[in-house]
Parts: sequence; C-alpha cells; structure tokens
Amino acid sequence: MLNLKNAADADFEQVMKIYKYAQDYMIMSGNCRQWGHFYPDAVLIKSDICQNACKVIYDENGIHGVFALFESPEPTYKHIENGNWLNDEPYIIIHRLAGDGQVHGLFQCAISYCKSVSRNIRVDTHADNLIMQKLIEKSGFTKCGIIHVTDGTPRIAYHWTAL
Repeated sequence: MLNLKNAADADFEQVMKIYKYAQDYMIMSGNCRQWGHFYPDAVLIKSDICQNACKVIYDENGIHGVFALFESPEPTYKHIENGNWLNDEPYIIIHRLAGDGQVHGLFQCAISYCKSVSRNIRVDTHADNLIMQKLIEKSGFTKCGIIHVTDGTPRIAYHWTAL
C-alpha cells in the first residue's frame, strides 16, 4: 500500500536518486528537453524540503516517488495562451512528479491526496512528456492552454476542479 508524507532531510539522497532515474527515463523515452540531466537540482530540492513542499510516496520497502506541492498563486500561471483556466479560485500546484520505476500507482496516489486537500488543482507538463499528459488527462484534468515556465519554455497547462 502506498502512503504519502512530507520529505525529511534524511530523505534527500533517495529523492535525488529518484529524480536521476526519472531524468534518464525521460531521455530514453524521447523527452530529453524537459529536464535533461540538470533539473531539478539539489538546491531546489533542498528548498522544497525546507518549505514542506516536497512530498514522498512510500511503502514498506521505502520511498518510490516524489513531487512538490505548492499553494497558489503560481507566477508562471498568471498568463495562459490559447485558452483559459477553468476558474480563478485559489488552487494547489503539482510540480516535479517522479518515480523510481519500481511500483505502479504513484501518480494516482499523488492525485488522490491532492484531490483530498483541494477542490482546485493545476499542473503542467512538457509537450514531449506524452506519458504524463496521458496520466493527467486520465485523472480528469482539462487541458486549458499553454503557460511558459521561468526559463521561457512552453508547457501544456491542465486544471481539475470540483467547484
């Protein structure tokens, strides 16, 4: 059974191993532009842990997944092209979801948790990340348009709401 908790300082090395695995997997599956071997870096992950934004998904065998969860507003979501958000209510944001390739159901575990704590969730992904697009859409999110992350590159923006 999968569980979720805030990452602790002691989880840092395992979290970084998961991100390394995810980087390699994304590159192997044709998505080499989204993260490459440079994102997310250790400084960002330590910041996520300090802010209690870094969540880990684990079972009796250890940590298998990780993501960052933030409350609105997300500065890069202020402007959306070729569409609109479903509403302007407060929302939570899912960033940097990754797994170690050892267990299934990490995405659903993360989404179930997020839906239990918020009625408004936004997420984005790279156009080359077909696996994530499929998972997001399968979980009831609506494709809303295109946003640009801080480095200026575009991302497909999704929104789920129970409002």
